[in-house]
Amino acid sequence: MKRYCLALDLKDDPILIKEYEKYHRNSWPENLKAIKDAGIEVMEIYRTGNRLFMIMETKDDFSFEEKSKRDAINQKVQEWEELMWKYQQALPHAKAGEKWLVMEKMFEL
Repeated sequence: MKRYCLALDLKDDPILIKEYEKYHRNSWPENLKAIKDAGIEVMEIYRTGNRLFMIMETKDDFSFEEKSKRDAINQKVQEWEELMWKYQQALPHAKAGEKWLVMEKMFEL
């Protein structure tokens, strides 16, 4: 099993943040299936202020590239991503079009 940690910001608006959280409490079943089908076994998202932190535990053969290919042809995933972009904003150091950025582990005990 592999573990990835990712970060993303939300627009700093309390109303939009509440809406975003509501969507995630009632995630679309098609998206949950797409996540599992990609080899993601555990996904958790945490928030502090408008900063999001995601932990993913995946099968050993998980690939971000393969997941991106699958997502690109999944209409429901594309609808979800377009909707979520209303609430999300890229991290200041993200490249154009990047959303969730993989974090580098810098310490372990």
